[in-house]
Amino acid sequence: MGEKNRQWVLARRPDGHRYADAVELVDGETPDLADGEVLVRNIYFSLDAGTRMWMGPREDSYSPATPLGSPVVSTVLGSVVASRHPDFRSGDLVRAYGQWSDFSVVRPDEVYAERVTRRLADPRQHLGVFGANGWTAYLGVLEYGAAQPGETFVVSAASGVTGALAGQIAKLHGCRVVGITGSAAKSAWLTGELGFDAAIDRGAGDLERALRETCPGGVDVYFDNVGGPVLDSVLGNMALFGRIALCGLLVHYDHDEALPGPARFDQILMKRLTVRGFFSPDFYHRGPDLNRSMRPWYDEGKLRMAFDVTPGIENTLDAYAKLFTGDKIGKSLVQVSDPDD
Repeated sequence: MGEKNRQWVLARRPDGHRYADAVELVDGETPDLADGEVLVRNIYFSLDAGTRMWMGPREDSYSPATPLGSPVVSTVLGSVVASRHPDFRSGDLVRAYGQWSDFSVVRPDEVYAERVTRRLADPRQHLGVFGANGWTAYLGVLEYGAAQPGETFVVSAASGVTGALAGQIAKLHGCRVVGITGSAAKSAWLTGELGFDAAIDRGAGDLERALRETCPGGVDVYFDNVGGPVLDSVLGNMALFGRIALCGLLVHYDHDEALPGPARFDQILMKRLTVRGFFSPDFYHRGPDLNRSMRPWYDEGKLRMAFDVTPGIENTLDAYAKLFTGDKIGKSLVQVSDPDD
């Protein structure tokens, strides 16, 4: 095709969160497509903490590490500009595993790619409520966590996209919802804007004590996005026969070796807990059905998502760092091009 295509390429394995030393923005051109390939002009690409695992170097992740010299992989939303695949046509709006780049080359027979509707008023929600984060939240609450009306539901990283959606879904399901987050401002957003019953600023003091005071009857369902000391604090406050839906280990992602723990592992036995780990690729095929279930809540204004949008591909690493510093609320996106182009 020969169009300019800037790409963030993984040049070296990152050391902790020093991404500028590992990922480089390089100028290139879009390639001629092979049979089965689709060229997508990225409008947005999603920033997700789990991408850190794909950067490596750990080899025991759920997904192989991205090869050095390759573009960083990400979920993208964009418009098809050329296709050599029978199921995709020029002009289609597509959500797919693409790249941190101006254009993504997608191979739908090998990686996730799906045509999505242009009739959604806010197309960003294809990467929010009606994408992998929404599906993870929905199933984490209702299936993996098996939440029941009247139960106490606690979610960590509650001001992030998955945590915020999980809390709203649990509330709609009749649970008492408590969010663990990183600041007083985020706590106010959860209780004031999203309707959480309570929120705990994990940096304000003794988290285990705060949980005990906020959840005097114990935690029936814990939706975990972070692991580490937060998980230990919740384990000490779980109710008998409680359930833990484990979909994220944020504090583990920048370590080359597996971290020991949890320190309160004994509580799994003492409280007769059930722990279920799950990842969104396990249920991508269920996306259309899950979206139909959530659409009435969204249309009624009962399921909402804020976006932290960074314009310009050159600013990607600054935006990505905020996933780990907590300096954002809601879903993180980089806007690469104009949705109306």
